[in-house]
Amino acid sequence: MWFRLLALGLLLHPAPALAGVKENVAALAPSGLVLVVDADGHELVAQNADEPFVPASVTKIVTAWLAMEVLGADYRFETRFYLDDKRVLYVRGGGDPFLISEELAPLAAELVKAVGKEPITGIVLDASYYPSNLRVPGIEDDSEAYDALNSALAVNFNTVYAVRSGATVRSAETQTPITPLAIAEFRARGPNGKGRISLAQDPAVSLRYAGELIAAFIERAGGSVKGAITTGTVPEGLKPVTVHRQSRTLSEILIELFRASNNYIANQVFLEIGGHRLGGPVSLEKSLQVANEMLAAQGLAADIHLEEGSGISRDNRFTARGLAKVLGLFAPHADLLRGHDGGMDKTGTMDGVRTLAGYADTSAHGQVRFVISLAGNSGDLRFRLLRAVESGL
Repeated sequence: MWFRLLALGLLLHPAPALAGVKENVAALAPSGLVLVVDADGHELVAQNADEPFVPASVTKIVTAWLAMEVLGADYRFETRFYLDDKRVLYVRGGGDPFLISEELAPLAAELVKAVGKEPITGIVLDASYYPSNLRVPGIEDDSEAYDALNSALAVNFNTVYAVRSGATVRSAETQTPITPLAIAEFRARGPNGKGRISLAQDPAVSLRYAGELIAAFIERAGGSVKGAITTGTVPEGLKPVTVHRQSRTLSEILIELFRASNNYIANQVFLEIGGHRLGGPVSLEKSLQVANEMLAAQGLAADIHLEEGSGISRDNRFTARGLAKVLGLFAPHADLLRGHDGGMDKTGTMDGVRTLAGYADTSAHGQVRFVISLAGNSGDLRFRLLRAVESGL
C-alpha cells in the first residue's frame, strides 16, 4: 500500500510546479502566446496557444527542416565554369548562398589551374537558374544588407562591405578586392565611414558585381581577363572545365543562417528546395508546392502558412502547436540552432512582433519544445518568459 501511495505522490507532484509556471507566465505576459510541450508532445504550458501569429524569423526553423528533408545534411551548392574555343569564360550560378570572398579565392586558383594563364577574352554570367523577375515578398522596399536580392549568381551575400571617406572608397576587408561597381554603389548609397550595403534590387547590378569580383580574383590567382563582362547563357553542348562545390555543407550553412538570421541566405536555401525537387529554374511557387505537400503529409496544412522562407513577409502565419510539431520533426538537428542567448532557439523580430522558439532543458521534464509570441517591441520579455519556463520545469 505504501508503495502505491508513494507512486501516486510522484505522479501528482509535478502539478503544483506546472501551476506555478503557468502563473508566472501569466503574470509576466497575460496576453502573450506561450506553448511548452515535452518530448512526447504533452502540453505543459498552453497560454493563448490557439491564436495564429506572425512568426517573423522563427520561420527559418521550418525552412531548415524542409531543407534537411529535401536536400540532406551533406548537400553542397555548385557553381559551374565553362570555357569555349575563343577563351570566353561562362559562369553558371546554382544559387550558392555562400559564394563569398573566402570561397572565391581558392575557386579562382582552381579555375586558373584548369584553364591556364592565357588571357580570358570575356566573361559571360549565366543566372538563368533564377528567373529575372523573381521577387521575395517583403523585401521590395527594404535596403537592409541581410535582405539583399536573391540570385542564382551572387557574391558576398549580394552586398558590398567598404569604407568611404569623401569620394574615396576602399574595401573594408583585406580578402575582398574593391571593384568599379562596388565603388560606384558605395559612393551612391554607402555611409561616410565603414558599412555594408545591399546591392540595388536590380539583377543586372548584382550580376555585374559578381562578374567583376570573379575577374578580380582570377587576376589575384595569376590569370587575366581582357574582355568584357556580359550576361547570357551557356552554349548547349559546352562541357564545364570545373565545377565548384561549396566548401560548406547544408548543415554548416544552416548554422550560419541561424546565427546571423540572414533573410537572403534563408530564401536561397528555400528556393533550392523547389529547384532540387522539381527542377530549374527555381521559383517561389515550386518551393511552396514542395513545402505545402510536406507540411500536409505531417498534418500541418492548416497550421503552417508560408509565403517565403525567411520570415520577412507578414503574411506568413503559424499556430503554436504547428510550430511545436515542426520542432519535434527537426529535433534530430536541434544542435544546428545557435541562439543569441547561447541556447538552442531562434528569435523573430519585426515591428510589433517578438517571437522565440526552440528547445530548452528542464530538470523535471527533460528537453522541451517551446513557442513564444508577443505583440510589441520588447525583445527582453520573451527571454524572461523562457527563463521562467526553464526554472519552473
